[in-house]
Amino acid sequence: MTGDSLFWADKYAREIIERAESEPVLQKIVKKKGYICLDEKTPSGHIHIGSGRGWIIHDVVAKALRDLGVKGRFILSADDIDPMDNPPAGLDSKKYEQYMGVPFFKIPSPEPGYKSYADYYFRECTDKFEEFGIEAELESTGLWYERGDFNPTIKTALDNHEKIRSIYERIYKKTVASDKLPFNPICENCGKIGTTVAYEWNPETEMLKYMCSPDLVKWAQGCGNDGEISPYNGNGKFPWKVEWAAKWPTVGVLFETAGKDHFTVGGSRTVSIAICDEVFDHTPPIPSTRKTIGSAYEFFNIGGKKMSTSKGSGVGFAEISEKVPPKLLRYLLVRTRPHAALDFDPFGTNKLLLLTENYDRTERIYYGEEKADNDREEAHEKRVYELSHVGDVLKKLSPQVPFGYASMVVQACNFDIDSAIAKLKQAEYIPKKLDKEGLNYLKERLEMAGSWVSHYAPEEYKFTLLDKLQKNLKIEAAEKDAIIKIVSKIDSLSEKELEALIYEIGKELSSPRNFFRIFYTVLLGKEKGPRLASFLKTLGQERVEKLTKYL
Repeated sequence: MTGDSLFWADKYAREIIERAESEPVLQKIVKKKGYICLDEKTPSGHIHIGSGRGWIIHDVVAKALRDLGVKGRFILSADDIDPMDNPPAGLDSKKYEQYMGVPFFKIPSPEPGYKSYADYYFRECTDKFEEFGIEAELESTGLWYERGDFNPTIKTALDNHEKIRSIYERIYKKTVASDKLPFNPICENCGKIGTTVAYEWNPETEMLKYMCSPDLVKWAQGCGNDGEISPYNGNGKFPWKVEWAAKWPTVGVLFETAGKDHFTVGGSRTVSIAICDEVFDHTPPIPSTRKTIGSAYEFFNIGGKKMSTSKGSGVGFAEISEKVPPKLLRYLLVRTRPHAALDFDPFGTNKLLLLTENYDRTERIYYGEEKADNDREEAHEKRVYELSHVGDVLKKLSPQVPFGYASMVVQACNFDIDSAIAKLKQAEYIPKKLDKEGLNYLKERLEMAGSWVSHYAPEEYKFTLLDKLQKNLKIEAAEKDAIIKIVSKIDSLSEKELEALIYEIGKELSSPRNFFRIFYTVLLGKEKGPRLASFLKTLGQERVEKLTKYL
């Protein structure tokens, strides 16, 4: 693909390489560190699926860079030195009250086996990355501070605090307190960072005076300590917008996008770009320039609700894999351009079924089992598959069972996966012999279909075969005879022949639609159900006769 037809991740990758080649400072960075795509998240609680869009975007761009022969790296940093500013949802708020204002990586974990509160919630998500095919280098922003990585930018920012204040005033068009410096020390007395204000910087001694204010914020109470401290080596942190700007030269970031709430004109990206340019004299990462914000990615909504970490509501990234297969979510996020809004609702809809059908078509096109509409679509679908596939790409296409059909078969077999596989083989829907990869692929599809039917599918996709006829069932003699005739042919006719017979008899009875309703009512106790011929073949003649013999 060339020009406008380039896949979105490949466009970013080429733009990143071109920028790095055009600036001597960036040339040195990539020679030493590679092409870094950075994302970051504050582990304040259960991290929701909305953050996953950013992680997959950065992962895919890093992969596209590697496909171009350069060292593309995706680094995900936990902003674990941020203060706790809200009681954690689902935890004992009284127990954690004492930690309000304390950095997350200094707060004990809710569960044993983790270094800290931050480590617990960060790993809750990152432990799932392999399932999503995300290759990330996991870092700690707090560790970067403690290691001294930020020391040069801390000095630069404090030496230029008046310039930073003027940037805020210019962009926000309001006065900023002249004695407030762009750094929050960790109080030496109480250990809080959310309650401190630095008010005097000595560039000669490189010491910082601060106050731990009792009433600076509503959510935490400072101890009143008036202290002096070196700002280096983990003794505090930048305010968020200054920190974002400082990360770019400190880490050597070539690409970092974010949600559109950060990319509003006059928002956090605007401020960080100005600080990066005017204070640190560094080019911000793509999609921004020194003068322009660039494009953000749109929100990822589940069921119409924007994901929010702090409110403790919505679907968590760590739990979504129990509801939607990670490879399908990755596929959805890769094939959707970042600046397009995305609202996916697997609950009580057929959205998951449709997504699976799209995935199957993309997979068939990749393996040459289906022809795309044109060359451009073929190239696009193949690239989507390359960047969205989780694990090693198999040499050949595994047998595909359409999701709707899989959900019908697994229900007909009472959710017994081995029985469902045997039934598919009996129906010659899949080969009698499957290799290990093909068998695993099939089991995954059937398990996914069973989970969907059990928990999320609309009612029209769910059924239970009756073991006896409904009371007060109204059925004419001709209809009863027709059903018995069709059932007697289930094993001897092919599915196509059985379908033709059903329609033929339905017409003889004046209305095929009405006959279908009666047939479904006999079998399921409701007027709609799976495709009838396929359903009858899956159940088998003997099983259906156990019910219809009572007609």
